[in-house]
Amino acid sequence: MIAATVLLHGAVMSANELLFRNTEFMQGIGWIYIPAGTRLLCTLLFGWAGAVGLVIAGWIACFWYYFPGDALRSTTGAMGPYLVYLAARHQFGWRSSLTNLTPRRLLWCALGCSIASPLLHHLWFALHGDSNLLPGLFVMFVGDLMGTLIVLYTAKWLLSQMPGAATVR
Repeated sequence: MIAATVLLHGAVMSANELLFRNTEFMQGIGWIYIPAGTRLLCTLLFGWAGAVGLVIAGWIACFWYYFPGDALRSTTGAMGPYLVYLAARHQFGWRSSLTNLTPRRLLWCALGCSIASPLLHHLWFALHGDSNLLPGLFVMFVGDLMGTLIVLYTAKWLLSQMPGAATVR
C-alpha cells in the first residue's frame, strides 16, 4: 500500500506538472493541484500506510524537484490529509471499510484537506520568516480543492464505467 501510494502520487504529481504548470501562482502553489486529491484518496483507502507513502513521495518530489533539502516542508503535505482522516474517522465512526462514507462526508473531507494542508504549509513558511502569506494560502486552498474535486469526480466516473457498476448519485 505504501509503494502503491508512492507510485500513484508520484505519477499524479508528474501529470499535474505537465498539465497545469502554467497555472502556478508561485513555485509549488498552483490554482489547480490534482495531487491534493490523491492525498485524500490514498489516506482514505490506506490510512497510515497511505500517509507514509505520501511522505515518501513528497520527499522524493521536494528533494529532487521542488525544494531540495527541505524534508519537513514535504512532510506537511501528508500530515494535513492524515489529520483530517483521523478526525473524520473519529467523528463519523469509520472503520477501515469506510462503509458509511457518504458523498456529503467525502465533501467535508475534501474541504478539510483543502484547508489543513495549506495551513500546515503556511505555518511552516511563517516559521521560516516568509511574509505576505495570505495570497499563497488562498491560492493553495483553491488549488487543493479544485484538484481534490477533479480526482474524486474522475474516480467516480471511472467506477461508473466498470462492468456491473451501480448508478451512484
